[in-house]
Amino acid sequence: MEMQQVRYFLALAEKLNFTRAAEACNITQPALTRAIKSLEEELGGPLFHREHSRTHLSELGRMMQPYFQSIHDQTQAAKEQAKSLSSLARTELKLGAMCTLGPSVLSDFICGFHQKFDGVSLHIVDATLPALSESLAKGDLEVGLARTTENLDERFHAIPLFRERYVIVLPMDHPLARKNVIEFKDLDGQPYVSRINCEMADMGNQIAADLGISFPVVFRSERDDWVLGMVRAGLGWGFFPEFSQLPDDVAVRPLVGPEFCRTVSLVTVRGRPHSPAVGAFVRGARTFDWPDTEHKADH
Repeated sequence: MEMQQVRYFLALAEKLNFTRAAEACNITQPALTRAIKSLEEELGGPLFHREHSRTHLSELGRMMQPYFQSIHDQTQAAKEQAKSLSSLARTELKLGAMCTLGPSVLSDFICGFHQKFDGVSLHIVDATLPALSESLAKGDLEVGLARTTENLDERFHAIPLFRERYVIVLPMDHPLARKNVIEFKDLDGQPYVSRINCEMADMGNQIAADLGISFPVVFRSERDDWVLGMVRAGLGWGFFPEFSQLPDDVAVRPLVGPEFCRTVSLVTVRGRPHSPAVGAFVRGARTFDWPDTEHKADH
């Protein structure tokens, strides 16, 4: 059995007319007739009954039609998949990553993606959450990796990837460094070195207000390396996502009472057609074994 025989059968089953089926397949009617006859000989019975100017499916033909349709559909799907993969060669994918997102949690996924699709060059743009959202909406970026909440802008679609807790970073000789876990109330009155781009800062300030505590801000910077440098020097404590690139010469402690977490998601623009590279990236992200599977999407 050949694929062209399957295609000819399906065309004839739809048209129920040899002339029109042959035209649809761009072959001559005798060629179509020979192909159908050869298929009938292989299957051991007539697929069509020909009665003067009328043609209709035989019982064998009706039984075989769904199988032939399935063969045809699967073959077309395989061709489309192969076409998509071949079109990934020498492609650049522009990916926006929230500037507070550390590379450690993403490196294994990105390396695995590159090994499978080595023709795709990843261009990662560092941005604040508002700037990333704007670039996605304008089409300057194809995919974003960002913190999402239940109040996500309706323009966007998010696939939750992993959950990330926040930790307290302290000078090694800080009194709180002797504790295994730091409660929020422990920070009352302690000098604070602030990361300007921390998207959880407002929530932290609100919790502090609710608890009736405060911590004086003694230094502020958009650069995490400057904040870490000031922490290391003993200026105060800092507030970081747990997967940040944190050095060994500072104390890192879990924060509880309450625990701070964020969900990091893969974000695309709702309804916007995906390029093959974006499609491959999204499929890979859905199935990757991220550090926390509790929030993994089940779409």
